[in-house]
Amino acid sequence: VMRTYALGHMKKGNSIINTASVVAYQGKKELLDYSCSKGAIVSFTRSLALQLANRGIRVNGVAPGPIWTPLEVASLPVDQIVQFGSELPLGRAGQPFEVAPAYVFLASNDCSSYITGQVI
Repeated sequence: VMRTYALGHMKKGNSIINTASVVAYQGKKELLDYSCSKGAIVSFTRSLALQLANRGIRVNGVAPGPIWTPLEVASLPVDQIVQFGSELPLGRAGQPFEVAPAYVFLASNDCSSYITGQVI
């Protein structure tokens, strides 16, 4: 629904950036619904990119791993908060400022004007 209303205001050179998740590719048994919805966002991103390419509107996505947000602190039990992201190669969850440059890159016509339908 939002896509329908937003597209009427978008012009050539504009960019849509969706947020998926690494679980779209890996899955996670504890997060079945979340994994499925994030996989759908990846497919939506690729399909919408094909649909809007002729209008010069780029559609891409970012699929980060675990990122600290207020949601984790408010919803996870203390023992899970302590372990959040510890299984990752870097041994920790990321911070929003660490993934923000990916969004800036994809939004920038100077940096990514030839990129569409991709998820990083």
